[in-house]
Amino acid sequence: MVAPGSVTSRLGSVFPFLLVLVDLQYEGAECGVNADVEKHLELGKKLLAAGQLADALSQFHAAVDGDPDNYIAYYRRATVFLAMGKSKAALPDLTKVIELKMDFTAARLQRGHLLLKQGKLDEAEDDFKKVLKSNPSENEEKEAQFQLVKSDEMQRLRSQALDAFESSDYTAAITFLDKILEVCVWDAELRELRAECFIKEGEPRKAISDLKAASKLKNDNTEAFYKISTLYYQLGDHELSLSEVRECLKLDQDHKRCFAHYKQVKKLNKLIESAEELIRDGRYTDATSKYESVMKTEPSVAEYTIRSKERICHCFSKDEKPVEAIRVCSEVLQTEPDNVNALKDRAEAYLIEEMYDEAIQDYETAQEHNENDQQIREGLEKAQRLLKQSQKRDYYKILGVKRNAKKQEIIKAYRKLALQWHPDNFQNEEEKKKAEKKFIDIAAAKEVLSDPEMRKKFDDGEDPLDAESQQGGGGNPFHRSWNSWQGFNPFSSGGPFRFKFHFN
Repeated sequence: MVAPGSVTSRLGSVFPFLLVLVDLQYEGAECGVNADVEKHLELGKKLLAAGQLADALSQFHAAVDGDPDNYIAYYRRATVFLAMGKSKAALPDLTKVIELKMDFTAARLQRGHLLLKQGKLDEAEDDFKKVLKSNPSENEEKEAQFQLVKSDEMQRLRSQALDAFESSDYTAAITFLDKILEVCVWDAELRELRAECFIKEGEPRKAISDLKAASKLKNDNTEAFYKISTLYYQLGDHELSLSEVRECLKLDQDHKRCFAHYKQVKKLNKLIESAEELIRDGRYTDATSKYESVMKTEPSVAEYTIRSKERICHCFSKDEKPVEAIRVCSEVLQTEPDNVNALKDRAEAYLIEEMYDEAIQDYETAQEHNENDQQIREGLEKAQRLLKQSQKRDYYKILGVKRNAKKQEIIKAYRKLALQWHPDNFQNEEEKKKAEKKFIDIAAAKEVLSDPEMRKKFDDGEDPLDAESQQGGGGNPFHRSWNSWQGFNPFSSGGPFRFKFHFN
């Protein structure tokens, strides 16, 4: 009795006729089995039933070595190979079994099944027909007839697939090949044919999947590796392209097409790696130059142009060059409207340009495609705060400087405006009151923007001088009368200016 979860049970569910293995009895005289070989066979059988495949295989190796004419040893070793997924290794053993014992129908059925999986339909049919002529058991007869019908169907589908391919009807060819490859799963040629159909139909990733299978099913398949590499290259995946073309050169270092392709991919890969390293180091101008070289190196593959522009857009945004960033990001988004990276980088550039509505729109679009991205969520919240803040007092606008202005620019703008709007310059009472308010705002702007901590709060959408935005705050320190500024020297932060104002 076979345990439901045992290796032989699992094999039997796939190859029903394999169960003959466990119950097979043999006569020592018939097989010429000596005591040592018999011991290896019995131990191997127990190990196989227990799922200890490697140990079982060792025992059957020893049995074959001890008696090279023992068909039982070959058959059991073939069974272990199959359980380990090594059908190529199993096939020679099954052939040896049939040579040693022509009427062993279980081995012939198994070989026919493997040949069918490999797409060797004529050879498979020959095995099934011979089973039917060799006085099989009732189950073996049913199995052979079933497989023979299946093989005939595969022959018909193959002819239809080839005709469709020759007629350039690739959709129909794929439909036929799909049905064949459900049965002939190890047929490398048919997988390569379907890959060609996928390429013609503009489905390169499906083609890659079939070609990868073909590269494993056929020895030294340099052509498959070359095609995989070129497909990855066209998709813009230069790293995988380089990896696959190296596999081609491992098999044939003199392969002309693989070597030429290798040089091109390696050059491009080096440029991209160098550019990314420069970005990590914050050298955005140099990184931009590298990505411009990438576009010149491979102008014929659109994917490298769009990816390069995406990274250049990122560099301009991080380098606080908002006008350039918005321009390049917009070029990317014309081709890829849902490009989350370009949307985030353009949104950051819009923030620098104080285009808050546009920034919010980009962040919201990005969030639709990646709702779990914390950077998008934080950027959107910041843009919404800044929009609300812009409707109140904006210290950058008060001083007339950009949000990325350096401290020296802030001090310079402050001095100029403080000199212009000092109340002592005005005699008319109404003008003096207006100047007093203006002067207080200018002083407040200088106070916030020249202090790194206060400026960061303001840049994050929080007014450090607004009592409403301070939790538990005690009021605005700049909400004081003009008299409290009497004697204040707005130019005391250094520089060539030294003024003293006197007030009545």
